Amino acid sequence: MRLAPKNLAGQLTLLLLIALAVAQGVAVAFFALERIEAVRHAQRDNAILRTVTVARLLADTPPALHDAVVAAASTGLTRFLLSRDPLVGEIETGRQAVAIARDLSAAFGGGPERIRVAPLWTRHLDNDRGHDGNHGHERKHGHDDGPGHGKPDWFTASVALPDGTWLNVAVAPPPGAPPWGWTFLMTFLLSAVGIAVVAVLTGRRIAKPMRGLAAAAGRFGRGEAVDDLPEAGPVETRETVRAFNRMRQRLDRYVRDRTAMLAAISHDLRTPITSLRLHAEFIEDAGTKAKIDASLDEMQRMTEDALAFIREDMHREETRTVDLHALLDSVAADLAELGHEVAVADTGRVLVTCRTVALRRALRNLLENGAVHGARATARIDCDRSEVCVIIEDEGPGIPEDDLERVFEPFVRLEASRSRDTGGSGLGLAIARDIVRGHGGDIRLENRAEGGLCATVTLPVADGIP
Repeated sequence: MRLAPKNLAGQLTLLLLIALAVAQGVAVAFFALERIEAVRHAQRDNAILRTVTVARLLADTPPALHDAVVAAASTGLTRFLLSRDPLVGEIETGRQAVAIARDLSAAFGGGPERIRVAPLWTRHLDNDRGHDGNHGHERKHGHDDGPGHGKPDWFTASVALPDGTWLNVAVAPPPGAPPWGWTFLMTFLLSAVGIAVVAVLTGRRIAKPMRGLAAAAGRFGRGEAVDDLPEAGPVETRETVRAFNRMRQRLDRYVRDRTAMLAAISHDLRTPITSLRLHAEFIEDAGTKAKIDASLDEMQRMTEDALAFIREDMHREETRTVDLHALLDSVAADLAELGHEVAVADTGRVLVTCRTVALRRALRNLLENGAVHGARATARIDCDRSEVCVIIEDEGPGIPEDDLERVFEPFVRLEASRSRDTGGSGLGLAIARDIVRGHGGDIRLENRAEGGLCATVTLPVADGIP
């Protein structure tokens, strides 16, 4: 199974070639058996005809010429011998012996008492010579050097002649199966080439829409814009492509509706926040007024962050292939200008397909969290043929194990490790994970053994780039 082809065209070709080999092998076997049977019937009929001809010739010639007639009529396949007694001592009752005896009797026009036939694969005609005292006469016409000598005869028969002597005939076995090697091989090769060409073309025609579907599903899973695929190929393939198009349309409609609803809610929150801010101006207690203003400012930041993320999601940028190391290095340089301590290990050029602005925002959120809450953040890139990993580590207190997943929920803030004084709305990690998952990747958090937090971002490599 390891050597079997993996693609549809290869598997279809292999199955058709196996079926062709089996079908042609069975056909050749049946044809060979039929041909062998035809050759056997032809040789038997020829032997009967020669026997009748020699017997009639002997009846019409003087006894002095009998030896010459028998010698001239004998061949390597059919040997004749005259004797006083029949060499076939008993009348056989086997099916084939009876059939040959019946054919001989019909040819001679005499009764069965004149014919004696031994069954197939009996003793040699030569083995019975000399049993009646005519050893020299029979040796003379035995043709010991002919083909078939040393092998069993196919059948032997004794026919009574009018003068009281017996004409004995020994028929050599018919040839075996013909040499089918080259014929079968050439026929198989020509048929295999034709079938392979048809199978490859058919397999490619069937697989082409499926390859397009797989590529579109991969792009759609990474958050790229995908148009409806053309419906082509067999009925099953067209139905699959049609189902994918419907699924993509429904998902796009669902995301647009959800995003529009969230945008409307976030936008409408501005009105009550502004109203509360106006009412707060009439509060005489300065301390109470300051607390209300702080809460309203935080609500305002949360609303603005949600609106910014929704606007970006509603106006998705085009994807393109970029150097991930250069992108990560530029983000670190921007944070360094703001006074954060961020370092990026040099890993060389690493290409990924992404929406640059969105991915830059996700990496910035992670690096900034590590620099602000972990004192110092370091980043490096590891990659293989299937995915790219961006590993961001800090030297902070880390996060409780039970909260490693909860921090990705919107508006979740951990007081033990994320002070409210540092600002933020609790959307940074949620936005970062949503962006990365929209690229077909994921984010995973874990505490480091030596202290601090490690964030691992996985992304698929760019299509067609090792």
